Amino acid sequence: MSGAAPSPLAQLDIMVFPMQIEKVYEPQRFEPHWAQWWIDSGIFRASDKPLPRVFSLVIPPPNVTGSLHIGHMLEHAEIDVTIRWHRMRGDNTLWLPGTDHAGIATQMVVERKLAEEGIDRRALGREKFIERVWEWKAQFGDQIKRQMIRLGASCDWSRERFTFDPGLSQAVREVFVRLYEKGLIYRGEYMVNWCPRCRTALSDLEVKRVETQGNLWHIRYPITEQSPSPQPPTPSPVAGHVVVATTRPETMLGDTAVAVNAKDPRYFHLHGHTVDLPLMNRRIPIILDDLADPQFGTGAVKVTPAHDPNDFEAGKRHNLPRIKVIDETGHMTAEAGPYAGLDRFEARKRVVEDLEKLGLLEKVEPYTLAIGRCDRCKTVVEPLISTQWFVRTKPLAEKAIDVVETGRIQFIPENWTKTYFEWMYNIRDWCISRQLWWGHRIPAWHCPACGEIIVAREAPAACSRCGSSELTQDPDVLDTWFSSALWPFSTLGWPDETPDLKLFYPTSLLITGFDILFFWVARMVMMGCEFMGEIPFHQVYIHGLVRDAERQKMSKTRGNTIDPLVVIEKYGTDAVRMALLLGAAPGTDIVLSEDRMESTRGFANKIWNAARLLFVKMETSGVEPWLPKNLETYRPEGGPSIEVAIEDRWIFSRLNTCAEQVNRAIEQYRYHEVAQLLWHFFWHEFCDWYLELKKARFTENSGLTADWRNTLAAFETALRLLHPAMPFLTEELWQRFKGDAPRPVSIALTEYPQYRRQNTDYAAEREIGVLQEIVTLARTMRTDLQLDPKLPLTGTLHARGDAFEIGGRHADSIRKLAGVSLDFTTDPAPDGAARRSTSQMDLVLDVPQAQLDAQRRRLKKESEQLEKNIANSRRQLSDETFLSRAPAHVVDTLRDKLADYEAQLAKIKA
Repeated sequence: MSGAAPSPLAQLDIMVFPMQIEKVYEPQRFEPHWAQWWIDSGIFRASDKPLPRVFSLVIPPPNVTGSLHIGHMLEHAEIDVTIRWHRMRGDNTLWLPGTDHAGIATQMVVERKLAEEGIDRRALGREKFIERVWEWKAQFGDQIKRQMIRLGASCDWSRERFTFDPGLSQAVREVFVRLYEKGLIYRGEYMVNWCPRCRTALSDLEVKRVETQGNLWHIRYPITEQSPSPQPPTPSPVAGHVVVATTRPETMLGDTAVAVNAKDPRYFHLHGHTVDLPLMNRRIPIILDDLADPQFGTGAVKVTPAHDPNDFEAGKRHNLPRIKVIDETGHMTAEAGPYAGLDRFEARKRVVEDLEKLGLLEKVEPYTLAIGRCDRCKTVVEPLISTQWFVRTKPLAEKAIDVVETGRIQFIPENWTKTYFEWMYNIRDWCISRQLWWGHRIPAWHCPACGEIIVAREAPAACSRCGSSELTQDPDVLDTWFSSALWPFSTLGWPDETPDLKLFYPTSLLITGFDILFFWVARMVMMGCEFMGEIPFHQVYIHGLVRDAERQKMSKTRGNTIDPLVVIEKYGTDAVRMALLLGAAPGTDIVLSEDRMESTRGFANKIWNAARLLFVKMETSGVEPWLPKNLETYRPEGGPSIEVAIEDRWIFSRLNTCAEQVNRAIEQYRYHEVAQLLWHFFWHEFCDWYLELKKARFTENSGLTADWRNTLAAFETALRLLHPAMPFLTEELWQRFKGDAPRPVSIALTEYPQYRRQNTDYAAEREIGVLQEIVTLARTMRTDLQLDPKLPLTGTLHARGDAFEIGGRHADSIRKLAGVSLDFTTDPAPDGAARRSTSQMDLVLDVPQAQLDAQRRRLKKESEQLEKNIANSRRQLSDETFLSRAPAHVVDTLRDKLADYEAQLAKIKA
């Protein structure tokens, strides 16, 4: 189907199945076999031939340090449904897998391993440390791959990539050099987010703002110089002092000014004055700057250019000195005077204590603030001035905005487009250098002799300015997201003009989470447009989060995480996939619970039992495994009477409708609808109705009759429809039913059922619909009257329209399915009889008088109890005292109960 040529070994490796099927559905028995067989057979390899239709998708590369979590399983299930569907439609389909080298995360893991051996990476040295990382990667780096294979991901593993592969490393250097040559990469001293634990700069996106309860310290700065002022004096907030408020008092040691707003009348008399910086015996100016907001606090703010991004900009405007009092490890520098060497938070305590002793702490008040933490290690980030490498992003963002505005890239759900634009229109330059050892080394060399910086694809032999050969490569590495931004084209061979690049770029679709929309998606769009002159993908589907049964976000702290490898052992991979897909409506989060997985396992078991029923009946009838030569053109056959059985006409029509709806749902990424449609068809149409109607036609030693051919063809069609969602179960059953039929080696390579107008049979659907209505009425009535399910009943169907003829034709089926022998008439139903009605029929059952009397007594008792409950509920809800004191949820629950009681009573009296 996809043009891929499976390995010759593929056909030799398939299990040989006995005629009987195991009584119990045990997915753990066959899932590992098919997971490995799919890979060994090579059936998921994309073709390198230019077939008419191509569908390609690159995986959001998981970190090489990680293991799959339930969010990965959701994402991979959605991708796999789409990939398998395209492959079965005949598209040349590529799902390109790979992992990310994860700079900070991997370095932290290996550092911890070294620490267990009593080794510090700095003592080990850079080269030896990198060797240890590669050793770790060789030992543990394939864990994600093994897990993905076990979960059935239908990737082309022959094209697996790693962001540190030689080819991808070449692409990274090429991009860096080209951007530098265009002036879009530069090196400069700026305020950056610094992690004292990871000892590296972080981009804004790598900092998570966590709302934290802190304090706001109000500190008195004594006014010193009293020079004349042209403005009439206005009393200061505290005579002789300017009061400033700060959430980080330790940074005051590096203050180089106090700012007031030029329009704030409270400080007109202080223009041109100075204050004494408490604790440091340093005189600093009062400056006029819009940094000070008259509406906030006292209207005066401290200015610390070396430790706050806004103060840094104010410092540039006023040419203020930058005094660094906190270093890269989070300790106080020598510039902090008596606090030098203290941890920054210990220094905070000491500073506050000393201010209090001097009477310079006016007040302390609780204050909620968003503290920046390193997304990787959760350490509080420190704003520091540092020399770093940056990407000038605005020119790149212009193209990336245009391709979304003009619809060349579509976000699904569409509301993410607005989020994308908000970030792109306000984009800031991207700090791409990291002070790590594991990562793509920045391709820049420094000449100590003349200070020249040479950016090159390969290490230069000598300085281009002075000719010195004593060059040192920049010690920093690139942000991991820099190499990830090139993923859609670097994985296909760029900068070389490879056949894969020509065939599969731009990719068709990206499926990913909203949390990396800016980290990754936006940057891929920028880089793709810049270096390929083409978008990296046509559509971006953003999926939701997986939440627990109480709709809480999963986290290790809450202890509510779900390990996919644990639950697939308990329920089976297909059941967990279905549980995830059922909740995966676009734009919503997915609620996953043990109950849902238990339910979807029951669904898988239902399909297994249906197959087992067929095998048992096939053995009785003397039928060998069989499938039609060409399922795509197969039409239900007639038996000895030439007529096609009504249930066969009906099931093929329903299969046709199901195919139409499922194809549309997959195409629109409505994965919840895919799961719901397949569930409804298989459980409620194929199993509950078709097989129940059909099994009466299977007779001993009949051989392969038209009834059997129709049933087996319908079952194969249903398995193909289900395959993208539940690949393991469908492969296992399809291989058992395939026999010697001329088929591909796997159901994954068969044609996906498509809607065909000629297969729709409205007359058959109408006829079976009437039959279902009659049986359902009889079953409901039996249940409502609490009659013994096995008690044979008689009755009369008072039918209108074609229900009279249809009911008569199917009297025997009604008797078998509902346990009711009916007479049929077009006369109206008598008054007072035990009956149930629809628009086209009244069903009257001959219920024994004793049963009717018991039913009346039961209903009377239930009515009396319901009336009491209703009266009590209404009394409570009319009590103003109760309503004013009871919690809202208690009142809401009581109202819901009242509505339920009233509905039950209305049903009894109907």
